[in-house]
Amino acid sequence: MKDLGKYGLQDVKAHWNLTPEELQKATLDRGMGVETDNGTLAINTGKFTGRSPQDRFLVKDDYTKDRVWWGKINKPISPEDFDKLHKEIVNYLSGKEIYVRDGYVCADPRYRMNVRTVTEYPWSNMFIYNMFLRPEASELEYFEEEWLILCAPGYVESDPSGCGLRQGNFSILNFTKKIALVGGSAYTGEMKKGIFSALNLILPTDKNVLPMHCSANVGKKGDTAIFFGLSGTGKTTLSADPDRKLIGDDEHGWTAENTIFNFEGGCYAKAIDLTEEKEPDIYRAIKPGAILENIVFKEGTREVDYTDSSITQNTRVSYPIYHIDNIQQPSYAENPKNIFFLTCDAFGVLPPVSKLTPGQAAYHFISGYTAKVAGTEAGITEPVPSFSACFGEPFMPLHPTVYAEMLSRKMEEAGVSVWLINTGWSGGPYGVGSRIKLKYTRAMITAILEGDLDDVDHEQHPIFGLYMPKYCPGVPSEMLDPMNTWLQKGAYISKSIQLAHSFHLNFEKFASQASQHILDGGPLIDEHHHLTEHV
Repeated sequence: MKDLGKYGLQDVKAHWNLTPEELQKATLDRGMGVETDNGTLAINTGKFTGRSPQDRFLVKDDYTKDRVWWGKINKPISPEDFDKLHKEIVNYLSGKEIYVRDGYVCADPRYRMNVRTVTEYPWSNMFIYNMFLRPEASELEYFEEEWLILCAPGYVESDPSGCGLRQGNFSILNFTKKIALVGGSAYTGEMKKGIFSALNLILPTDKNVLPMHCSANVGKKGDTAIFFGLSGTGKTTLSADPDRKLIGDDEHGWTAENTIFNFEGGCYAKAIDLTEEKEPDIYRAIKPGAILENIVFKEGTREVDYTDSSITQNTRVSYPIYHIDNIQQPSYAENPKNIFFLTCDAFGVLPPVSKLTPGQAAYHFISGYTAKVAGTEAGITEPVPSFSACFGEPFMPLHPTVYAEMLSRKMEEAGVSVWLINTGWSGGPYGVGSRIKLKYTRAMITAILEGDLDDVDHEQHPIFGLYMPKYCPGVPSEMLDPMNTWLQKGAYISKSIQLAHSFHLNFEKFASQASQHILDGGPLIDEHHHLTEHV
């Protein structure tokens, strides 16, 4: 079992399945990290402090060529170029001290996928301990991997164009050989998102499971809730609910048997501006065993300054899920009842809460909308719409309509309600209105989970066609229709039309493969700003 020769690795000094404590010590001994004042490991990922999406490739071969949605997200590389790079990495790791970790992904035993990871750095291995699921000691003896990850941050390809690359770093998936290569980047998220991308092709294609970039929790009555949302919309915050158990905070599968399972065994949370008051669960999970990435200390101390973004805005912490108290073990549950699409609408147009029809749910799922507040350096305060298909476009190898049709089907089979929750602005756009208070958003989600909005009267939004409840406990009723919160109704309507137009423009690239049922779920105006017949 301990033979790495079968991978071509020669003369290596391999450390197998070290404990987090041993890996932390190895990192410190090699001068690759420091400890914070409470003993947490802090490391720096070097040149790359985030994923490098332009350097992510999928091997184009018989398995992938007709399945993958090729384009700027899913870039092809030839099997021959992959083989060259694979050989280079194996030669590079040979003769070195390396770290091997056996783990698996997919908490539901029916869908478990074993992954063996070979890393050049000890802290990369500790990250995998945190993020993947951890086999029992008794399982390690006969462990056989389905996928292999080779992670060599120190290897930079000297002839990128000769190997089909853009530059010296790369992250490549080979679905036929079941190998993930990461070279030239020490950013740990490349390994995590590489395996997520692999599952996003394998599960829907081969296992009839819908993979989702979402968080999930389960209530005392066994009702599961799913939260989709891009960065900054509140996915992690809102799924951490003291009255419900966390299944997971980032990646899940929805099975034909209507179970929801976590892909992972840990959390990889943003750490910028972290406070105990705003994010108590994450803050308290940062203790020995966690890994902080690219943070900065307060001067002359080992106390983390979470507000300091001088290395990157994308400061991160990874920790095993058992660092959180209120978790579902094992991390899967049945009976999905409610799905929340979280958006931070900085235009102040979308209602704080609305119910979606199945067609609208598929349309908004494919759109994956939020709005970013533009940087103020150039004096731009106007928000910018941001769309990421299926709330996770960079990791989706199939055409987004494949995932959306699966979601629609599952919603109808399971009788799930889908809600659009705007955690952004009310009373006007960014700079005029104000951010919707977290306590109101929590009240809306609680009301939905407790069934308090099941029989409430709704009103249809004139532009987006969404169904807005007229009453919600704990929330001022005048907030529920966003038009009421704007001083000028005309300004609200024109801003709504402007946003609806952005939705239409973004959707054009999917329209040819979308069914009429999905197309009907879009805003009620056509691209020429006319209200369509189906109002």
